[in-house]
Parts: sequence; C-alpha cells; structure tokens
Amino acid sequence: MRFNRNKFGLVAALMFLTQMMWAQDYNNASQLAQRLRGLANSSNAATLKSITKTLGGKDVWMLTLGTGDMENKPAMAVVGGVEGQHLLGVEMAVRFAEDIVKNNLGALDNTTYYVFPNMSPDATEQYFANLKYGRSANAKKTDDDRDGRMNEDPFEDLNGDGMITMMRVEDATGDWITHPADDRVMIKANKSKGEKGKYHLFTEGADNDKDGAFNEDGDGGIYFNKSLTFSYDYFTPGAGEHPVSELENRALLDILYTKWNVYAIMTFGPGNNLSSAWRYNRAGASKRVVTSVLRNDETINKLVSGKYNKTVGTKDAPPSVEPGGSFNQWAYFHFGRLSFSTPGWWAPMVKGDSTMKKNTDKNREVNYLRWAEKEGLSNYFAQWTEMDHPDFPGKKVEVGGIAPFNMLNPPISMIDDLASKHNKFIMELAEMQASVELINLRAESVGKGMTRITVDLYNGGTLPTHSQMGSRSRWLRRVKMELKLGKGQEIVSGRKVNLIPSINGDDSVSFTWLVKGKGTVSLEAGAPHIGFTSTNVNLK
Repeated sequence: MRFNRNKFGLVAALMFLTQMMWAQDYNNASQLAQRLRGLANSSNAATLKSITKTLGGKDVWMLTLGTGDMENKPAMAVVGGVEGQHLLGVEMAVRFAEDIVKNNLGALDNTTYYVFPNMSPDATEQYFANLKYGRSANAKKTDDDRDGRMNEDPFEDLNGDGMITMMRVEDATGDWITHPADDRVMIKANKSKGEKGKYHLFTEGADNDKDGAFNEDGDGGIYFNKSLTFSYDYFTPGAGEHPVSELENRALLDILYTKWNVYAIMTFGPGNNLSSAWRYNRAGASKRVVTSVLRNDETINKLVSGKYNKTVGTKDAPPSVEPGGSFNQWAYFHFGRLSFSTPGWWAPMVKGDSTMKKNTDKNREVNYLRWAEKEGLSNYFAQWTEMDHPDFPGKKVEVGGIAPFNMLNPPISMIDDLASKHNKFIMELAEMQASVELINLRAESVGKGMTRITVDLYNGGTLPTHSQMGSRSRWLRRVKMELKLGKGQEIVSGRKVNLIPSINGDDSVSFTWLVKGKGTVSLEAGAPHIGFTSTNVNLK
C-alpha cells in the first residue's frame, strides 16, 4: 500500500481519529488493521500486506519499512503477539513502526525493518470478547484430553462477572494454601517445611464430561509460541500434532527464510534474554543438537543486555518463560540469527510498609496486587466469593483471582514512556549492526605487467557479521569478497571469490592478489544481512 499525496489531509484526519480510539485501550483485530493501513498509506517507506488468514478469519499482518534496495540492506524483524495473552507486545511492535514512519525515516537509510505486529490474532481477540479469559491458542479445534471428542469441557463463568478466574475448593487432601503475605493469592504447600495443603485449585468452571478434570478440553487450539521446531514438546496441549503445523507459523517462516538480509530478530514476548543474557553451558553447547547459546554469542548477548538495561531501565525482571517450541529460541538455534526477546513490562517490585506482611519470597502475584492498589487501578482482582457447586457438594467453594491479561499488560495509558525507551533501544541495536568497508587499499607494480593488490575488509560495526550459531548454519550467507576482471586480465595468485564465515566487530580480514593485465578491476564485498561495498582499482 502506497501513500497518495493528494489525500494527505484525509489520511491525517483518519489517522488522528484512529489514534483517539486506540489510545483508550489495546486494539482488537479490526482496529489494528485500520491503524496499520493508515500507517502504510501515510508514507512511501511503509508497505503492508497480509501474509495469511488464521482459521478464525483474522489477518496476520507484515509491515515492511525501508527505502532503496531494501533486500540488500541489513534487516531486523520485529515480532509481537507470539503469546496470545500478551497484547502489550502487539502494541509495542506497532508503536515502533509508527515511530520510524513519523519521526525517524533516516533510520531506514541503512536498515530495513520487517514488522509482524500480531502472530496470535485469534487468541488476543479473547481480550475483547464478552467472556474474557487468558487465551494463548488459535481457533483450531483440538481434542486436548484425547478422548475422541472436541471442546466438550470448556470454561463456565460461575459468578457472572464476564471473565474466567480461578476456583478454590477447601479440602484437606489439596496441595494449595493461601500466601502468608496475602490470603488472596494461592501457592503450593511446601511439605518440606511442614506446610499442609488446604485447597484444591482449578480454573473456573464445571466437570462437564465427568472425567474428574476441569476445563481440560475447552476451545483448544495451538499456541504460536509452542509450535516451532526448537525443543518442540510433543503430545502436549497447545503444541499441535507436529512442529510448524499452523498457518501462522508457516507463513512467518516462509517469509523469513526468503529474507537473507535479516541479521537479528527482536521479539516482544514472554522470553527474556535482554534483562538477563542467556548463559553458556558447555554440555549443552557440545551436544550434536545444541541446546546452549554458544560462547561467542553469549558475549554478544551480554553486551546487548547491558545496553537494554541502561536504555530501558527496568529492574527486578521475572524469570524468563521459554516453553519448548518457542519463537525466540527457534530464531537463534534453528534460524541462526541474533535473537532477543523481552516482555517489555512487569509490575515493579513494591516495598512494603509497616502495615503490610512481608513478601519474603517476592511472590509476583502478591507484588502485582500491591502495585495495582498503589496505582489506584480498578477491576484487577475478582474477590473470592463463596458459591454452591454441583461437583463439590457439602464443600466450601470460592471463585476469584487476578483478572485475566492484567499481569502481562499494564493499562495502555502507562506505556508511552515504556514504548519510547524500547524504540530507542531497537535503534541503538541497529546502530551496532555489522557494516563492511574496503580500507587500506594498495596497488603496486611488481614488473612484467603484474600488479599486487592488497586490501582489508573491515567490519566497522559493533556486532559480528554472523552469530556463532549463524556461521554454522546454511541459512546465513557468508561474506563474499570477489575480484572482478575485465578483458585481457588474469589472476596470477589469490582467489577470485573468497567466502568468509564471520568477521567480528571492529575487526578485518586481509586479501592479496597478483593480477596480470592493464585497465581496471573491481572489488566487491558483502552479504545481504550486512550490506555491500565496492571499489575500482587501476592496474599499474
């Protein structure tokens, strides 16, 4: 989609109205589509297309931001919505694209961006449904309990509040107790410390199929972030029948495998190797199927992590959540690119005062409730309410808990500064990208019509031309140095084409040729993911 300058006033007005609507809350599918179309129509540097439709009829959008020969410039993929409950990731990806188009078109001089705002549109739409519950899966019907029936045991809104929370049943055989710092929060009893369970804990609903389990076969579906190829977890709900089984996953991978210029992927999702870098593990790195970040890539991850923490300034990050089959791990281990991921936000740790019981284990739910109270939020918790339940006659049953989506997604009014800092970080990461140039070029006559040519191919970027994993992968092209001859010219020594596995940041590789003949030869070097450089050399 391209910008029509004759419609500038109308487009600007429509974008303003759209912004007024989305500024109030996160976007549903139709609002997101309208917002992306408005952005694409506002600039020649933005192109929008749908790469597939989900089984639920939702578009999966790809926004290309770039100028000139985009395919031969280093590129970064920015991906949101890998986890269906994480609407913040969608918003952060879109705001990054908007910031580039509106405020920073110069960033496209040296870098192309492929932005995939929402890879789980079926799941994120549950946030806007009449019945709201935390959903990660697409619209595919699945038999999660493998009993031959589909979706026969879904959630039920027992207390009629329009959302699905939790259900606790008082029972001495249970494994759950209330948290000592806040009895609204449920935790597993630690029997090694002499704690005794007091409750069973279930998601809100009933045992419709009378198999003793609750809500185990509801709307079902496949999780985008559990169905990639790295460490795929077979035969688990949400993973699918085999890796990359779903339209969304296949469409994204089909695109990325044609984009030889992508050197890094930035994911907004539950994985987090930016607050704390991945750690090298010798045993995992030595396996035939590698399961640890490689040593050199750990060093790069630590460098980028330090920049992230300095720029974004977030502290007290929760543990990274990386299920088997996650996108962030696939991007590094199987796609060979530098791969970085962050949830972008978590409730800051609240220091309790003298009126509060100490949250000694720094429980995240306890902390979230205290933070929400401090910020004056509403509707963040459904108070535990006792009710009769036909599956538990004579027992005390209560329904309540933290409202779905809330712990992953702050109120949208709070994210302006957060989005701005993440946009700045991505720009800083792009400034670190590898960039090759030919320096210290010399051409000298050695007699008998021959010229010795020497040159250094220098990577002036901070990042290496290849991740260590990428240099082992066929899916990242090597740096090519080629000496191109004219008529009557001959290479006496040296290779016409050299392929270099990797060049570290602020490092170089030297080349020497002996060429016979007269006239001019040319040197060309580079790769799509680092860019190209060339120069002509006059033979002596």
